[in-house]
Amino acid sequence: MVIIPVLIIIVIVVAVVFASYLFVATGGGPKPYKAWKNQDIKTALKEAEKCLAKNPHNADALAFIGDYQFQNGDWENAYKTYETLTEIPLPGEEIDGAQINLRAAICATNLNMLDGAFKYIVVAHSMSPSNFEITYNIGNIEFLRKNYEKAVMYLQQAYSMNPEYAPAVRLLGHAYFKLKRVKEAMTYIRKSIELAPKDKETLFTLAECYLEAGQKEQSERIYAHLRPDPVWGAEACLRSGLINVEYHQDDKAIADFEIGIKHKDIKPDIATELHYQLGSAYLRVQKIAEAISHLQIVQQSIQGYKDTDTLVAKYKEMNANKNMQIFIMAPASEFMALCRKIVLSYFPKAKVKITKTQITSNDWADIVAEVDTPKWSDVVMFRFIRTQGAIGEMVLRDFQSHLKDVKAGKGICMGVGVFSDEAKRFTETRLIDLIEKERVLPILKSLDSIKQPSTPPPPDPTSHSLLPI
Repeated sequence: MVIIPVLIIIVIVVAVVFASYLFVATGGGPKPYKAWKNQDIKTALKEAEKCLAKNPHNADALAFIGDYQFQNGDWENAYKTYETLTEIPLPGEEIDGAQINLRAAICATNLNMLDGAFKYIVVAHSMSPSNFEITYNIGNIEFLRKNYEKAVMYLQQAYSMNPEYAPAVRLLGHAYFKLKRVKEAMTYIRKSIELAPKDKETLFTLAECYLEAGQKEQSERIYAHLRPDPVWGAEACLRSGLINVEYHQDDKAIADFEIGIKHKDIKPDIATELHYQLGSAYLRVQKIAEAISHLQIVQQSIQGYKDTDTLVAKYKEMNANKNMQIFIMAPASEFMALCRKIVLSYFPKAKVKITKTQITSNDWADIVAEVDTPKWSDVVMFRFIRTQGAIGEMVLRDFQSHLKDVKAGKGICMGVGVFSDEAKRFTETRLIDLIEKERVLPILKSLDSIKQPSTPPPPDPTSHSLLPI
């Protein structure tokens, strides 16, 4: 029977070939992946490295070394290892292909290689679509790729699998917020804070949700709570301050902005806006010097930022002239007192008696005075205009009608702005003198050196009708 020996020879040859294949594939017959995991780590790593030296595609050795690199956060080397594993056949069931692709995706994510991460996570998901870790990570990667609709879809699936997994709950809330779906965002963000109360970024996002929803008091309370935080404190101060500005609470806003600029390592854009808002708030409370110092910091940071250059040019001059500050910004009573000083000193060597005063909506003040000089005597009406912009014809037409009412022989209209061409043409044939900013500044500067004659106390400056003194 010749057939039997032949069969025996064939079986032996196949066995030898198969054994040789296994020997080469395992790099010289090492222990399998599972056995290495039960060994001393140093010994196992040496054995695995020896195997790779003989066969760079030894799956067991790659899987073991990759696992070690992954567990120790060596993302770059782990990524290379898992990348290789995804390209070779995997022996047996001990090495899970879905797990290999998942880990390759996680390594790529940590290396900010989002295209690579997406490629591997899609393969992992196709292999194991009901795996929680894979589903969460594909949602995370889609979030990082700014595909928020897809992120929500996968994260909702992950949430349904494990509603107590804090990272999934957190990311789901943030994804909804990115989509401006504030109601859904708040639901998951609140739960995320319950699961991880020390997560300041999510707390900040909750404040943003309240702000988007128009619940500004709730958002301001959270921002105020976050003001000391070294990471989110500066931005929280800015947000809190802006809310207080909107509520016309400049003192509180200033406190917020001042706390904000004291933080270290502030993002440049946040720092610039904090200084700008602080400078603007100081202007509103008439602290010109403080305002200018912060606005100049903005100028040094970003050229042409908003209206900073205009504000500095405008208020720097004002800062050098206290009377200019009073003329433009002071309360009505101080403004009227300054205007009276101008009237009493306007005509040298004249006897001046103020007879009537009026303030109109804090925009301008009218003063009527009897003036007696060595050469002439007459009733003169003054109008002091506070605006720094263009002064138009309509203001002068109104002034002309008042001149007639009080039987004034002359009118003097004084402002820190510029009169329009129409306004100048209107006064060409009328007894009205126009005094613009360039002529007003020397008058204001000279007031402090002039000794004023004693006069009765001024009337109530809030009056809207001309009243006899």
